[in-house]
Amino acid sequence: MKKTKYIFVALFALLIGICSTGCYTPSPLYGTWADYTGDTITFMSDMSYNSKVIVNDVTQQQTGSYDVLMNVIVFTDEGGSIMETEWDIRGNILYLTWTVGSTNKMLVLYKIAN
Repeated sequence: MKKTKYIFVALFALLIGICSTGCYTPSPLYGTWADYTGDTITFMSDMSYNSKVIVNDVTQQQTGSYDVLMNVIVFTDEGGSIMETEWDIRGNILYLTWTVGSTNKMLVLYKIAN
């Protein structure tokens, strides 16, 4: 009886482990997104990002972390500056507004890599 109980517990633990890893759906943001003007944003699974966005002919490069709250991305760069923007994905196209100072730039980015 004791041996059967241990086998049952082991099988249950295995089932939970398989379901928790096999049922995981990654965020649709993960990967590299770019447009034809040279703007790129890469979202990593550890909730960090790299970006290169050209605003008024000035290239802004940033790295930092991000959080997703429903349809809002909260970017926190390495200097601690925070930018919030709404986002939307339609097919393989990411739409968001990038803010540098008081300048907003609408980005339409295409997924180019996972």
